[in-house]
Amino acid sequence: MNTKFSREPAKAALLRRYTIGALLMIAPSFASAEIAVIVNVNNKDKITMEDVQKTYLAKTKTFPGGGKIVALDQTEGSTSRVEFVSKVVKKDEAQMKAYWSRLIFTGKGVPPKVMDSDEAVLEAVIGNPSAIGFIEADAVTDKVRVIGTI
Repeated sequence: MNTKFSREPAKAALLRRYTIGALLMIAPSFASAEIAVIVNVNNKDKITMEDVQKTYLAKTKTFPGGGKIVALDQTEGSTSRVEFVSKVVKKDEAQMKAYWSRLIFTGKGVPPKVMDSDEAVLEAVIGNPSAIGFIEADAVTDKVRVIGTI
């Protein structure tokens, strides 16, 4: 009888270790980085996050001042994109993919150009006064203008 009771604390300790280990393994997937929405430093338009949302849903193609928008996206599944799509566009990755598939199929839209990294988005925005994109906030330089962070 005593042996059964002496094993219970050991089982509980082992269970705690496994639980903590599992939580530590999945914790990075819950981490979220601050995302900066950026435009060219010479773009002086006042752009709201609602304007950004409309841009990435192909509901507007021009800045408030009238200039054409060149929207830049990031690769599906990237930390920046997951955060941006969730918090700005208010969709998840699957919904966003379905949304753009429908627009492309019906001929009502062309998706934003996909860039493969924050650095690629940054360089494209620096080089194009009409560009808008999103990157992790710690990648921002003084060569772009941040219009909002999420």
